[in-house]
Amino acid sequence: MEFGLFVQGYVGKRAETDPLAEHKALMEETEYVIQADKSGFKYAWASEHHFLEEYSHLSANDVFLGYLAHATDRIHLGSGIFNPLAQVNHPVKVAEKVAMLDHLSEGRHEFGSGRGAGSHEILGFIPGVTDMNYTKEIWEETIAEFPKMWLQDEYVGFQGKHWSLPPRKILPKPYGKSHPAMWYAAGSPPSYAMAARKGLGVLGFSVQKVSDMEWVLEQYKSAIQDAEPIGDFVNDNVMVTSTAVCAPTHEEAVRIAARGGLHYLQSLLFRYHDTFPRPEGFPVWPETLPEYNEEIIELLIAEELLICGDPDEVLRQCKRWEQAGADQLSFGLPVGVSREDTLQTIRLVGEHVIPKIDTDPVHRTARFRGATS
Repeated sequence: MEFGLFVQGYVGKRAETDPLAEHKALMEETEYVIQADKSGFKYAWASEHHFLEEYSHLSANDVFLGYLAHATDRIHLGSGIFNPLAQVNHPVKVAEKVAMLDHLSEGRHEFGSGRGAGSHEILGFIPGVTDMNYTKEIWEETIAEFPKMWLQDEYVGFQGKHWSLPPRKILPKPYGKSHPAMWYAAGSPPSYAMAARKGLGVLGFSVQKVSDMEWVLEQYKSAIQDAEPIGDFVNDNVMVTSTAVCAPTHEEAVRIAARGGLHYLQSLLFRYHDTFPRPEGFPVWPETLPEYNEEIIELLIAEELLICGDPDEVLRQCKRWEQAGADQLSFGLPVGVSREDTLQTIRLVGEHVIPKIDTDPVHRTARFRGATS
């Protein structure tokens, strides 16, 4: 199992007391990725969201990843996601961004795509839509065109329902062999199977705990066997995310997590991701979950909803994900945690966890990509 980091430009309530909160959040997250690169993490994922106040201010993630391409050496830099709906980002512009980032990172870019967070984001670009599944139709029409844009000397062009383009040379072409690995941000079990049939890796932001891996893998790993890849190769890969806190002692880790503002992050998640099934009894915005105390943090650890503890505990918790079949575990870091405590988590995981689980020096996606020639 490989390891990654997930960042999204979360600002939260900090802006109420600090006029530089947005700037600090974005700059701190670049520092976290740079430290993750030094600590042996293989992937960093940067979200693309629009209009989601407090929850995610990382709207121009191509710029963010371009900066990190120069500031890092080995870590793969992924779009988690680029939104390729023509009303949000013209597909040609997306293809150009992906290829450019592939050059700037010298083959370290990962192309994750998706359809937006929920009605607040989608309706900003496609006013009047009443069924958010409408975006699936646009994504389905578009996604298979990217490998053609990258690999055909002159792209043959496209005439679809939602966008069109005459034959054109799409430049630059990707760096080196083939094109970046392709991923899809999936939520429901049918989405995992759909991605697998297309040969796409899955960004499993919807997987909450280890036991969720059972239905993920059942849907994905069976379908991937019969994949008809839309790209140059099959990216047999399931990435899942989990919040993580690692400290020298269990007690310190729990204290850090308890003041990490996790309740507010979860409340904002369901405020904006209104297409996600809302848990029974979950408060409706502007009501929020009550603030977590140490007792609740201990319960979240016991229920395998949070990775938290000293290095030995975190190692055992990560091995549970590996045993369940996750190909990659990416950490979303608690947003209310100090810069020093966040960097401590990254360093401790790099020193005590990653070397005991991920012993392959080659990135899984690089191996898939290299196998095409």
